[in-house]
Amino acid sequence: MLTLLVSIVAGLYVVLCAVAFSLQRSMLFPAPKAAIRLPEKQGFGRLPLDNGLHVDTYYLPAPPGAPTVVHFHGNGEQLLDQMDLGTRMHSQGLGFFAVEYPGYGASPGSPTEDGIYAAADAALAWLRAQGVPPERTVLSGRSIGTGVAVEMARRGYGSRLMLVSPYTSIPDMAALSFPFLPTRLLVRDRFDTFSKAPDVKLPVLIIHGEQDTLIPVEMGRKLGTRFPHATVETVPDAGHDDVLDRSGTKLIDRMAAFALGGP
Repeated sequence: MLTLLVSIVAGLYVVLCAVAFSLQRSMLFPAPKAAIRLPEKQGFGRLPLDNGLHVDTYYLPAPPGAPTVVHFHGNGEQLLDQMDLGTRMHSQGLGFFAVEYPGYGASPGSPTEDGIYAAADAALAWLRAQGVPPERTVLSGRSIGTGVAVEMARRGYGSRLMLVSPYTSIPDMAALSFPFLPTRLLVRDRFDTFSKAPDVKLPVLIIHGEQDTLIPVEMGRKLGTRFPHATVETVPDAGHDDVLDRSGTKLIDRMAAFALGGP
């Protein structure tokens, strides 16, 4: 009887692991889809990818000689949600460029780590072709987008790096949510910022809500010790989704000042 019971439990555990493996991307990338086409207004464009698909972009050119912030959004956001941030950055004398993820918003395809990197890489190559060199490119990411920004920094695209609510890696996040599963063996999209951080020599600004219940603030602090040149600023009473809204425009102004070359 005991052998049978152990066999049943083991079988159910294997099934649970298989279900988690098959559903992980739908949990990691809960892609909101645009209900309508993107606005027919200045700033929105379409970037072709090597695989025959495309991603949408939102671009507000910088004044001559000023930096451009290239922003990668969170997994529960889409390109349309970046307009307010872009307008605020642009009003501070910065350019702003946001790229959609495959399978998000009105962009076709399915999101994966490699696919998002490919879209980001294509977007940054396009930006460079517009005359914006790496030394005038400031990489920015929020939540899942912090892993994208760090990878692009590792590839040599930017001069500064801003991370809002960053995580150490997706396997670390999965272990927090599912401690009873062998998540480090199951995770396919790893976004391993922790291991990449020492190779990123850029000035880094990390902003993290102290009451973030999705990505613990300890992860932001831990990353602050991994980047060679990082400043960590935590926000009292702020959670995950409201960290930039908690102080009105103060934190976005802080990011803009950093992007313009401030400490």
